[in-house]
Amino acid sequence: MIILLKPKIVILGAGYAGLMTLTRLQKTINVNEAEIILVNKHDYHYETTWLHHAAAGTLHHDRVRFNINNLIDRNKVKFIQGTVVEINTDKKKVRLENDEVSYDYLVVALGGESETFGIKGLKEHSFAIVSVNAARKIRNHIEYQFATYHTAGEKTEDKLTIVVGGAGFTGMEFLGEMTDRIPKLCRDYDIKENQVKFICVEATDSPLTGFDTDLVSYAMAYLEGRGVQFKLNTEIRECTPGGVIIQSGDEQEEIKARTVIWSAGIRGSTVIDRSGFEAKRGRVVVQPDLRAPGLDNVFIIGDCSIVLNKKDQYEYPPTAQIAMQQGITCANNLSKLIRKKADLETFVPNIRGSVCSLGENNAIGIVYGKKLFGPKALFMKKVIDNRALYMMGGASLVFKKGKLNLFG
Repeated sequence: MIILLKPKIVILGAGYAGLMTLTRLQKTINVNEAEIILVNKHDYHYETTWLHHAAAGTLHHDRVRFNINNLIDRNKVKFIQGTVVEINTDKKKVRLENDEVSYDYLVVALGGESETFGIKGLKEHSFAIVSVNAARKIRNHIEYQFATYHTAGEKTEDKLTIVVGGAGFTGMEFLGEMTDRIPKLCRDYDIKENQVKFICVEATDSPLTGFDTDLVSYAMAYLEGRGVQFKLNTEIRECTPGGVIIQSGDEQEEIKARTVIWSAGIRGSTVIDRSGFEAKRGRVVVQPDLRAPGLDNVFIIGDCSIVLNKKDQYEYPPTAQIAMQQGITCANNLSKLIRKKADLETFVPNIRGSVCSLGENNAIGIVYGKKLFGPKALFMKKVIDNRALYMMGGASLVFKKGKLNLFG
């Protein structure tokens, strides 16, 4: 009797791209067609686009994550909780900190990491909103600064100064949440609101680079009205234990601040670099079907991938929207490969729009080409967030974790 071994599909990472690949794949193949293994550092998935809520303390950190096991079909999927160290594509093996996994087909969806661009002291003395634990650390740190402000010998202005490096989506959304949180912190710790300083340092001439100028002007005016100071065309040259040194033109200035949030750079996983892939800052330019160049059995998706627009070689931004769409295409192509079909799908992003929240009561966005301000944009932001949950875990996940109050 001949026993045919099932091909082994290993998925590294349970972010938007990896989890979407998994949930689609387990729906489209039967238990006899393939063995699926998911490897992830934690036993939970977290909504990266919600981390700014947890970092500011406007949403409990448990609200931004959910257990992976609740989405897995145990008859088809084995979950390994572990940290990926290196990928050996020649031997078709993945080395973990305490284990090793072999594969026939591999999906690399390890997500992104903070990129400091070599700025002195940034890695040691700033915070980045890159994970649930990082967000909790930021929230606790800020609250500690307020709680100890009146302590003898500690009453200094820098304890109430928050510097945000970068005015992209993460930076702007965090600022919006913090301007919501500050009134409560001030009441709790007997601090006047005008003592708190928000300074956003942006290297370009505008927040949300490349976004619609009317929407950017609206967002900037709104946040400035809530006390945020923008320093545009200004770079952070160094981060110190006591603040940052910034430069605009030929002039340098020191800003004393106990809290520095870096949100101006994301790169792919360092595992990509260690594993010998040809990459740029941990990101690989993938083939149209999302496979790595020269490797017919390795897909790279999410923050570790670069997808080029065929017409002008434009790099699509590494957004959650694109990552989830990549996951769907990746699952479809894996199904075709294990069924020996050659007509793999070409990944074509469908950019429906982008929405940037500005706190609990405001937002801006473009959806299907239409500009949205205020309540309409905020409504659409919640719809988008709920839709992402639905695509990964269905209606039950939306009811457990979703933003159900769409109008407030």
